[in-house]
Amino acid sequence: QVQMVESGGGSVQPGGSLRLSCVVSGDVYSKYCMGWLRQAPEKQREGVARTTIGGTVTYYTDSVKGRFTASQDNSKNTLYLQMNSLKPEDTGMYYCAAASTNERCLRRQYDVWGQGTQVTVSS
Repeated sequence: QVQMVESGGGSVQPGGSLRLSCVVSGDVYSKYCMGWLRQAPEKQREGVARTTIGGTVTYYTDSVKGRFTASQDNSKNTLYLQMNSLKPEDTGMYYCAAASTNERCLRRQYDVWGQGTQVTVSS
C-alpha cells in the first residue's frame, strides 16, 4: 500500500501563511491522481484541490481560489499545498489522498490517505 506522510500544519493568525507537505512512498504520480481535503469541526469533509494522473491541477474549491496553490515535486515524491491569506474558516484537519483513477478522485473516493495535519487560524 502507498504510504503518505503529512507535515506543515500549525497555528497562525488571520492573514498568515502555511505550506503543507505530503511525502508519498514510491513513484506514484504517473499512476495516481491526488487531492487535498479538509474537515472543519462539526462539518463535512471538503475537497480543496485535485490533480489528475500525471499531475495537472484541475480543481480548487471556490473559497480558496487565489489563496491556495497545489503543486507536486516528482523528484521528491512530495505534494504541496501553499496556503496564503489564511482565514479562520480555513481551520480544520487537512489530508492528502490518492486514487488509481481520475474518476475516483473526482468522486472523492480515494484509496490511500495521509494521517492528517491540523491547521488552526485564529487571532
